[in-house]
Amino acid sequence: MLTCRQLTEVITDYLEGRMSIMDRLRFRAHIGMCRHCRAYLAQMKHTIGALGRLPPETIPPDVRDQLLARFRDWNR
Repeated sequence: MLTCRQLTEVITDYLEGRMSIMDRLRFRAHIGMCRHCRAYLAQMKHTIGALGRLPPETIPPDVRDQLLARFRDWNR
């Protein structure tokens, strides 16, 4: 069984169809029992849908480089 924290860490894999069948079953079992994670999944789907409708914007090269530098090691 997945914990809520584990679910939030793999939700992108779920939405992009990059999970094994066993992990997908564990994910769905958790979603079936946890209303908070169901709400989070719905929010993520809504956010992805909304962002998909935004027009692309160009980022100035210096800003892009700064963002990449800041987030390169974000999880260490």
